[in-house]
Amino acid sequence: MALLTVDAALLRKMFLAGAKNLESKKEIINELNVFPVPDGDTGTNMTLTILSAVREVNQVQDKSMKALSKAMSSGSLKGARGNSGVILSQLLRGFSKVVGNYDEITIPVAAESFAKAVDTAYNAVMKPKEGTILTVARAGAERAAELVGVSPDFEDFLTQIVQRMQEALDYTPELLPVLKEAGVVDSGGQGLLEAMRGALDCMLGKEVDTDFETSAETKESRGGRGAASNDISTADIKFGYCTEFIILLERAFTMADEAAFKAYLSSIGDSLVCVADEDVVKVHVHTNDPGLAIQKALTFGQLTSMKIDNMREEHNERVIMSETKEEPAKDEPRKTYGFVAVSVGEGMNAIFKELGVDHIIEGGQTMNPSTEDIITAVNKVNADNVFVLPNNKNIILAAEQAKSLVKDKNIIVIPTKTVPQGISAVIAFNPEAAADENAEAMKEALGYVKSGQVTYAVRDTSFEGREIHESDIMGISDKGIVAVGPSVSDTALEMIETMVDEDSGLLSIYYGSDMKEEDAQELADRFSEKFPLIDVEIHYGGQPIYYYVVSVE
Repeated sequence: MALLTVDAALLRKMFLAGAKNLESKKEIINELNVFPVPDGDTGTNMTLTILSAVREVNQVQDKSMKALSKAMSSGSLKGARGNSGVILSQLLRGFSKVVGNYDEITIPVAAESFAKAVDTAYNAVMKPKEGTILTVARAGAERAAELVGVSPDFEDFLTQIVQRMQEALDYTPELLPVLKEAGVVDSGGQGLLEAMRGALDCMLGKEVDTDFETSAETKESRGGRGAASNDISTADIKFGYCTEFIILLERAFTMADEAAFKAYLSSIGDSLVCVADEDVVKVHVHTNDPGLAIQKALTFGQLTSMKIDNMREEHNERVIMSETKEEPAKDEPRKTYGFVAVSVGEGMNAIFKELGVDHIIEGGQTMNPSTEDIITAVNKVNADNVFVLPNNKNIILAAEQAKSLVKDKNIIVIPTKTVPQGISAVIAFNPEAAADENAEAMKEALGYVKSGQVTYAVRDTSFEGREIHESDIMGISDKGIVAVGPSVSDTALEMIETMVDEDSGLLSIYYGSDMKEEDAQELADRFSEKFPLIDVEIHYGGQPIYYYVVSVE
């Protein structure tokens, strides 16, 4: 018997099955990454993104299509990590915008939703590249459009879409030479296909595990974020109840409403996070009277996903404690400018702090922070204009997405791809200049610094004509992998030599947690012998995984 429509209950099962299949294939997807660096990887980022949506879906008590689609969209938007995760969240956002208007999904509605998903994702990327997850998604949407009116059977409809997406994925090496050289398909496209396969298996009636209770998501996305709090005394907790809820808006929620609501919540508590997204508002606040926050929220609509924890009894909650301690004083006057930077390593963090950065998000190459992580950090900065420094090319999209979700501050994302670029950007800041003038000057400063990093290869691969083997030392500059060898010092020196030209005047060496100051000094001395006219500075970075991070100016 043909399946003619998909209701909210079936869509929910299919979404969870797709998420579970993506999670189960995470490491396989990670192995497809062309760049053999020890980073967060595509599979990890896509999994953490979709698991954020899973959490929100599982909290929704309303079983309607509208509520389900909203949870899928908002959960993935806030949990998006890395470029692949942000694109996945935008696909879900576009899909949800269409299906949320219907009680049941027909094949024409499904085709429309796939088209909207692809349009939304392409529009979110400044320079869309073919041979990626976008290509695979577009192929599926095009096949969906072709099948409208051909067959009323949803099982056949989705089966043919998945087949077309597989064909598009197999063709990605022909569109991106770097994939062909490495002998792999696009990792983001593979991740999307795995999610679709899981959904299809569910539709076909196959037994699918959708138990996320033992998911590694908790360990991966939350582990290591924030200081341990077991030793914090309950006397340090100013506001005792961690209060969270979602408002299902029943009237317009204007920017003025949002500002007034945040001001009220700030007057009765701290650690405030208030994210408004179309017809819902997600609220997190620490307060001594949760009832006051709830009563105020009820003036805007119904409440769902309510959660109140007594932090004095449960003071071992790490993230809650770290947020409480990091919140700015309530009587502190609002500044004109503030800064948020993504960084990792005791020394790197200290440098940013010395330069005036207000909040550091621990993360980077080894763990891309989510959109919600960035929103939370921005909300902790008591300033009208907040400059965000991603310091990693895989975090820029998440930062831009955070910017679109924060309404009460002017968020300016400086597209820094490395920590040295971030440092140069902050140095270029002028407190007397206007925000747009500073943004222009900081972006211009990025062109004056060349960045390099030395790390190890995590897999065998071929990249731009170089044969790279697991555990090889790699020197990676702005131009890509420029040096490979067995020695950290030799590879670092070879990389730096490719970065120097007649205009170079300063080399800065930031040594990581696995290196000693004398190792960095030896590298500096070897460089100075060859380039005696270029000044050399040595700094403790303390970054993991990367033996050296260097900049040439």
